[in-house]
Amino acid sequence: MANLLKSKRFVVRQSLIGKDTNVEVSFKNGKIITYSHDKAFEVMKSALEAMNCWSKYKSYTATNNLPKVLRDSNAVIEVVESAEVEA
Repeated sequence: MANLLKSKRFVVRQSLIGKDTNVEVSFKNGKIITYSHDKAFEVMKSALEAMNCWSKYKSYTATNNLPKVLRDSNAVIEVVESAEVEA
């Protein structure tokens, strides 16, 4: 069974690669997305390796949403839309 990491932002970290970790992200808009960290890394690998944040910090985060490249990929396990709309 995969480990579950709960977060308030999307994250890919080098330290989590190969650790069979699923990440559950609760975004500010109320949407909750669970994704496979390893599958997300594989989909984003070439883009990540070209980013300064990856070479410097070995990490990539996104605060407001899942990266577009992952939204329809097999990395996404579950999406729960918010029932509440913030004013």
